[in-house]
Amino acid sequence: MRVIQVTDSHLFADPRARGRLGMPLPQLHDVLLHVRQLRPDVLLATGDIAHDETPTAYQHAIDAFATMECPWFWIPGNHDHQSLMAEYHEMHEDVDLEGWRLLALNSQVNGQAHGRLGPEQLRTLADRLEDDARPTLLAMHHQPVEIGSAWIDSIALEDREALWQVLAAYPQVQAIVCGHIHQAFASQRHLEEGVIAVYGCPSTSDQFLPGADEFALDTASRPGFRVIDLYEATLDTWVERVDPLSCYSLLS
Repeated sequence: MRVIQVTDSHLFADPRARGRLGMPLPQLHDVLLHVRQLRPDVLLATGDIAHDETPTAYQHAIDAFATMECPWFWIPGNHDHQSLMAEYHEMHEDVDLEGWRLLALNSQVNGQAHGRLGPEQLRTLADRLEDDARPTLLAMHHQPVEIGSAWIDSIALEDREALWQVLAAYPQVQAIVCGHIHQAFASQRHLEEGVIAVYGCPSTSDQFLPGADEFALDTASRPGFRVIDLYEATLDTWVERVDPLSCYSLLS
């Protein structure tokens, strides 16, 4: 089973709109062109789909994801308009991945850059994990660990320690994938019952400079995506980068 993660597209209603460094919509198309070559079974978009929260921006995303020959799922980020997302495409919280399952969590706090899951969602997560011992992949927008970059660590998942307290009782959780940080990242959290890996993903739009104390763009890195191959009880994962230069032909 192959899951491919894309994140932080930051689309605008205007298909020719520029982001901080590039053009978000054609860059998304160029990334997805490379994704299709790897034949995913599932595409997962982990938030900040739209930057301007317009219906047209979400329609651009849906049209792009519709070119994939596989099911796709999305979760909201801090820039997203949740009700518009749900209106345009259902947001699934529990996805069957054959021998695995994907649990999607909503970390958005309305009007805020940081994330929070909240007690009710954490209780629901525990109930879901109690009912099914299959290997599990969690997805959320905000990172549940510090990544060593002061400015973005200040707007991470606010109640991450509460999340880790829940997960400590459920060794079937193998990994967490997140967006928000606009960079490749890999870490681990050691718990009493085992180790949970945490993976960040490059944005399909602009990249953030790793290790920066204040906001800074990584002008040397390219857009990308994360590949996650799921086996019987283990996974392999890596990041692919995409040269965005060819994507501008989409708007010519």
